[in-house]
Amino acid sequence: MSLLAVEGLTKHFPARGGVVRAVDGLDFTVRAGETLGLVGESGCGKTTTGRMLVRLLEPTGGRIVFEDRDITHLGGRAMRPLRQELQIIFQDPYASLNPRHTVGRIVAMPLTVNGIRPPGGVKKRVQELLELVGLNPEHYNRYPHEFSGGQRQRVGIARALALRPKLIVADEPVSALDVSIQAQVINLLRQLQRDLGLAFVFIAHDLAVVRHFCQRVAVMYLGRIVEIGERDEIYERPRHPYTRALLSAIPNVAKLGESEGRIRLSGDVPTPMNPPSGCRFRTRCWKAQDVCATEEPPLTGGVACHFPEGAS
Repeated sequence: MSLLAVEGLTKHFPARGGVVRAVDGLDFTVRAGETLGLVGESGCGKTTTGRMLVRLLEPTGGRIVFEDRDITHLGGRAMRPLRQELQIIFQDPYASLNPRHTVGRIVAMPLTVNGIRPPGGVKKRVQELLELVGLNPEHYNRYPHEFSGGQRQRVGIARALALRPKLIVADEPVSALDVSIQAQVINLLRQLQRDLGLAFVFIAHDLAVVRHFCQRVAVMYLGRIVEIGERDEIYERPRHPYTRALLSAIPNVAKLGESEGRIRLSGDVPTPMNPPSGCRFRTRCWKAQDVCATEEPPLTGGVACHFPEGAS
């Protein structure tokens, strides 16, 4: 049974001269204890999707169902009990922490706001959380500027864990960190997932990082999912031309079956205010034919393409 189910999820933003179709009809599920990677180029709608999942943004259409409960349009008061089970880790570990608050107060905030009094007190629980994410519990009274970028992201992870959630949306959690620190944070998240049975929606543009952490992967392009499936299927046998192009840019990540080298896409990503008719990727696709301009390919068998790789 799914922990999270998304059906036709849409977010449109009004803009001068039209509407920005940032997210335009997503369907996917996340099982308990599973990690789903959401990948794609900047501007494809990944972060907007993540913020809708935790109800920081109001969806324009579709449904978000968490543990069989429709949370799509729940207000703040109705969402409060669910905040214990649904949390987010932000991309920038410094911007997401209040510089005027101590780390102890930051991590304790979810407990305080929700009126939770853990056994042994809030301070004891916060120090346990700091230790859980690899920080010195004695640094409870230090401020964010006294920590490195990697340590600040660990503080953000501790805050997300404070209410013992079942699902965490991780929005580019390592992209602002040095490469040497990224692996440490990813390994921490993997350990926490195993130890606590957490599910993740892991948003990233770095496909190498996603391969190390995610069991399933959804590839987004211009507000839509163009391919979704098990990690090994996506990385070793990509079926959508866009997925193939993304993977070809990363050495030693995909086994594409032939030494074709990097696939260089022509043109720029179209504007989400005026996406192409039919298949949104057709303006940059080397396989595009007439049908691609007139008929939008449905997401069938995990791929939305009229001419997928491997089709007979």
